Parts: sequence; structure tokens; C-alpha cells
Amino acid sequence: MMTYKPVHNAHNELLKEVLSDPEARAIYEATKLQIELSMQLKKARIKRHMTQKDVAEIMDTHKPVISRLESGDDDIQHFPSLLTIAKFASAVGYEIKLALIPMKKVRLKKYRKREK
Repeated sequence: MMTYKPVHNAHNELLKEVLSDPEARAIYEATKLQIELSMQLKKARIKRHMTQKDVAEIMDTHKPVISRLESGDDDIQHFPSLLTIAKFASAVGYEIKLALIPMKKVRLKKYRKREK
């Protein structure tokens, strides 16, 4: 008889395995950040009662550009630059703040200078 394993546990195990690779983790985190940031940009624009066209005019660009910024495209090759994100934020009356937050439960290799 097979024992039941919830899908949630299998998903968590797979995610843990994938995220153990530094490059895969970086891509995952960048994609997650992009999606979260896109949602924040859209919320900020809506909170200011602005249309995508309003923001595009202030940024001296076109409405489809703003739409793409807000869509959270998960293609990391086409992530907007920090400058573009800062321009959007400024256009809707916000500023961008970045922070490095230590990851929990991450083992870092200890690097020592080799003694001669």
C-alpha cells in the first residue's frame, strides 16, 4: 500500500532542492522581486488616480511600456533597469529604496586567504 504524501510537501522539497543551486536561487528571487515590484508600481499608480497614459506622458514614453512594467513579465532577460523603475516611481510620486536583507538558513562558504 502506498502512503499518501501531500503535494504541498513534495512542492516544498522540490523548491528547496532547486533553490540550493545559487544561480537558480538568484533567478527565482529576481523573478519574485520583479512580480512583487510590478504589483507595487500598479498599486501606486492607481492610488494616485493616474492612468497608464498619464505615467507614460510624464516618463516621455508610450502606454504599452507602462503596461509591460506593470505586467510583471517573468522573462529576466527583459527586466526593466533600476533607472526605469525609479522614473516610474517618481512619476507617480514615490521613491525606490533598496536593501540587502540576510537570508535565513543559508550556509556560506568560508573563504580564507591562503597562507604562503
